[in-house]
Amino acid sequence: MGEPLSEAGLDTLFRTARSYNGYLDKPVSEDQLRQIWDLMKFGPTSANLFPVRIIWCVSEDAKARLAKLVSGNNNDKVLKAPVTAILGMETKFYDHAPRLFPVADARSWFVDEQGNAGAHAEPTAFRNSSLQGAYFIMAARAIGLDTGPMSGFDNAAVDAEFFAGTTIKSNFISTLGYGDPASIFDRLPRPAFEEFTQIA
Repeated sequence: MGEPLSEAGLDTLFRTARSYNGYLDKPVSEDQLRQIWDLMKFGPTSANLFPVRIIWCVSEDAKARLAKLVSGNNNDKVLKAPVTAILGMETKFYDHAPRLFPVADARSWFVDEQGNAGAHAEPTAFRNSSLQGAYFIMAARAIGLDTGPMSGFDNAAVDAEFFAGTTIKSNFISTLGYGDPASIFDRLPRPAFEEFTQIA
């Protein structure tokens, strides 16, 4: 059983953390990207089937290719961020089940008798890669970085540009770096417990 985080830890992950529109001129290292991965991979997914796939757009070329496929001022955000991560989902994640979940025949849960994806495969990939996207945000915050997740982009175009020839589809993208406080506005309202939840 884990110990509660300190007040400072809760602030880092939640209370004072923000989604940033711009970043300080400070690089993000490959070691930091690996740290994010090595934290987020411990977050739970259905039967440990781990559908998330990430392309880290670090080079100017990769950022330029991605920037052409995003909406509005997201273009500028991608170009200026130290890194933008494309978080995708492997639609045939179940092919890795024998290694990642060897305690049962989990692959058979997601394919039909011909080996084609069943009805539960894509919703499972989307739900769990979205969960892993949240772990990505928390892991980045935990090592002192900030993120700017966004869905304002052309999924089909990103898939064609970055995932061609694979069975991976994009879920969302997120800029990554050391957030510039000048790039954000005041925190927006958050609903109270009683407003959006109930105890049954």
